[in-house]
Amino acid sequence: MCLTEGLRSIGACFSATCRACMRLRLRTETATAPRQNGGRRFFPKLWTGQRSPQSNASYSSTVDGQQPPQREETPPQQEIFTVRQRLNAQQFSEASQLLIEREAVLFGDSSEAEPLRDHEEEVARLADDYGELETCVWKTLDLSLSAEDSKTALASAVRAVYQEEERDRWWQQSSRTRPGWRPGNWEKLHDETLRNLVQRRMDAPSSAPTDPANHPEITAMVRQLKEDLLLVVKDVRSCYPPEADICNFYASLYHQCLSTRLKEKAEPDLNEEDCKTILLWVNNYYPGILKKPELASHIDIQALGNLLSKNSLERLEKKFLSKKKDELKTYISRVLDEENEKWIKGEEPSMEDDCYVSHEVFVIIQFVDGLVRAVETVVGDRHKAHDLTGQLNDFMQTRKTFQSAIIKQNKANSRPFIKANLNFIEQFSLVLEKQTNLFSKEMHKNFEQILPDMRQSAHAYLLKPVHEALKQHYRKLGTSEWLNQHLFEPLLDTITHEFQDVKGSTESCHQKLVCQMHQDVAVEYVKRLLKGGIKLKDQKLQLEAYNKIKDDAENLHDFFIEMGSNEGWLKDVLINIAEVLKLQDLSSIQLHVVLMANSCPDLSVKHVSALLKLKTNLTKKDRNKIKDTLSETLAEVTAADTPSFFSKVQIK
Repeated sequence: MCLTEGLRSIGACFSATCRACMRLRLRTETATAPRQNGGRRFFPKLWTGQRSPQSNASYSSTVDGQQPPQREETPPQQEIFTVRQRLNAQQFSEASQLLIEREAVLFGDSSEAEPLRDHEEEVARLADDYGELETCVWKTLDLSLSAEDSKTALASAVRAVYQEEERDRWWQQSSRTRPGWRPGNWEKLHDETLRNLVQRRMDAPSSAPTDPANHPEITAMVRQLKEDLLLVVKDVRSCYPPEADICNFYASLYHQCLSTRLKEKAEPDLNEEDCKTILLWVNNYYPGILKKPELASHIDIQALGNLLSKNSLERLEKKFLSKKKDELKTYISRVLDEENEKWIKGEEPSMEDDCYVSHEVFVIIQFVDGLVRAVETVVGDRHKAHDLTGQLNDFMQTRKTFQSAIIKQNKANSRPFIKANLNFIEQFSLVLEKQTNLFSKEMHKNFEQILPDMRQSAHAYLLKPVHEALKQHYRKLGTSEWLNQHLFEPLLDTITHEFQDVKGSTESCHQKLVCQMHQDVAVEYVKRLLKGGIKLKDQKLQLEAYNKIKDDAENLHDFFIEMGSNEGWLKDVLINIAEVLKLQDLSSIQLHVVLMANSCPDLSVKHVSALLKLKTNLTKKDRNKIKDTLSETLAEVTAADTPSFFSKVQIK
């Protein structure tokens, strides 16, 4: 509130040439306004809504410093209104002007004449009139937010405050002896009146909630705050000059009042529900009111600051978050205990559409998501809610340990539980991908390591019986028997038979198992080939090996694609290996190896060296040239976004 900046010129200038006119007005008021009881009092008619005299034009001609016209040229004398009449008509600004004029006559505004100091009765009467004006102005200000208040009266009272403040400043700059009522400090009294008004309205809200729960007194206070600020913006604002910034002044008064009440309630021994209620008001409900379009353009929310101190907020948030962490911890423990109990009893997980499923992830994530949203609403910061989801790290580690125990014990219900756990991993991965705001960056990084490890472990366990059955077929790969006989069809038949026991996962999880099996067989195929069990001494044998690998690659591709695999790129890897065996020209081999390195950056010199050793007609010098070319290429090749293959082919 900056009343000192407003309307500095209102009532500030009075001409010394009008002193005769002022004396005439002084004598007129003295004669026409007799005292009752000689002291300050309040006129009953002041609040009856009496129409104000229509005399602004004639009034201004007597106070604007211009010389009145000669009597013989003056039309019929205009009516002169007294201070009492102005007050009765709620024309407080005009009444203030009259009093300032009388003050100027009695105490002298000009150096041209000595002030009239011999009229003690007039001075006493003027002091009483000032008292009556003050009473009327403060009464009007005190009704600023009441329905019976008149905007015209309020605007006039505000102008009177400005005029009196301006007069105070005049006296501060004057060397004359000032009247006893100067300075009047009307600005200070104005602010104090509004402060008391706001305090009363907040202490006794007009409509208190009937629900005794959830701190009804705070709810009532905030409701009163909202209604009153809307009234200030709609009606009261127009009664003040723009520089008064009255909307922000009222907002600061209500803010301070609400802040004081909340500080009283924010005691250290508050329970969790009380903490939640106060935090909701501070971080959500109250800011939401101030951000309403009707208020936001008139109130500087940032300037108001927080309702509670930083320490108080942190203490309440810590207590509230601690309670929510305990809730989540208890909930997660219960879910894990129920799952472990089913496992110990030998029960199997739930099934849907002949597939083992795990609903734990849905239950937990739904619970966590709801908890995070609630915490974000209460504390007003999603990042603080991440402290809750941090417990999911412990949960995931416990889940991983539980899966390892199931695999290690290999009980009758182990495979169903692992299939259900694949569903859990799948669903959690989707949540991690889609609900990015639910977890912190550190948690994302941690889960992106744990989940693939758990999936790989589950795949290895479920596919182990299949690989055990394929060992007899794997041993013949890359041998003379493989080159001369049709051994690949029995291998595929065995996979078909053994894969029956792998079924039972959901469709997407089963597809990933098929893809994993496709990769495993291709890796085992290349590993057996590079082991060096066959020597390709001439071009004929090398061409036969090329055709054999090419046929196997196509058969393997067709077989797994039909099963649902999407690892079609593995066919190209096998055929590229076969091409090296077929090519005879050194430069052609070098070029092809370079192409392989670009498509598979994890190809190593050791892999190419083992492949070239199969071509026994290739000299050591030529092999070294090819390997040197590969080394140069790998040094320039950047890691591409391609699946790894050769890194899984271990060469001794």
